[in-house]
Amino acid sequence: MRGGLTIAALLALACVSWGAPASAAAAPAFARPAPCGGLGHHRPDIRHVIVIVFENASEPDVIGHARYMTALAHACGLATNYHGISHPSLPNYLAMTSGGTHGITTDCLPRSCATNARSIFEQLGRHHKRWQAFAESMPHRCALTPTQLYAPRHNPAVYYRRIRRGCLRYDRRLGSPTRGPFHKALRGRLGSYVFVTPNMCNDAHDCPLSVADHWLSRWIPAIRHSRSYGKRHTAIVITFDEGGGDNHVATIVVSPYTRAGTSSGARFNHYSLLHMSESVLGVGYLGKASAAGGFGRAFRLAG
Repeated sequence: MRGGLTIAALLALACVSWGAPASAAAAPAFARPAPCGGLGHHRPDIRHVIVIVFENASEPDVIGHARYMTALAHACGLATNYHGISHPSLPNYLAMTSGGTHGITTDCLPRSCATNARSIFEQLGRHHKRWQAFAESMPHRCALTPTQLYAPRHNPAVYYRRIRRGCLRYDRRLGSPTRGPFHKALRGRLGSYVFVTPNMCNDAHDCPLSVADHWLSRWIPAIRHSRSYGKRHTAIVITFDEGGGDNHVATIVVSPYTRAGTSSGARFNHYSLLHMSESVLGVGYLGKASAAGGFGRAFRLAG
């Protein structure tokens, strides 16, 4: 284990050092599971997948350096051989939500390169399941143009023409860990698939990785202490869109079924993440995700 920390110490860092959110005292009275491992002996029953994507950092620059992410990775699950699909950002976001890049090779804006491709958002709608996307600092729902802190290329739902009406309804601002749309969804009706986009500073694109690390340290307790996670039906995957060199990126898995300290050296990528999401939600497979299995089983998200 990197850094010489024990599992117990890492669990303490991930679960205690940054504490619970300010609203935890008023949370509903249900038994709160440990963030990972508490149900490792049970058949997994994941009904909600939350995907959080950060920017532009290779795995060796994250694990062992970003304090909270490292603690969480070793206290939960870590894919040690996970890779982005391409460069720059946008093709990776399309890959993880639609199973392909659809000929897009740049960070073009949705008004110039929206796609007619099918996506997991559309799949869920066809199966009468709810999806949600929460983008921090987005000026309004389903915003197509960038601002200083908001980049549409990091919010893939806005690129799919086939879900434009749904985008206007379900692609919303993030809010904070104690108030706003995502906080409300965690306390009430959480979608089956939830895509979370930090803003351009908090995702480590324009600010140091330590800023993203602190941001995550505030959001994971908020999710873990929520009603949805307390029901033991939620998995969280934290990844990066791309990294340098061979595009090796850190990918962390958090769920009640993932045994503490789980790691997998199998080669996975963003298509693997999509395959897992589609598999546990029962909606079939899109594009290259169909042949990218194994991710869910490696981390006990699927039987």
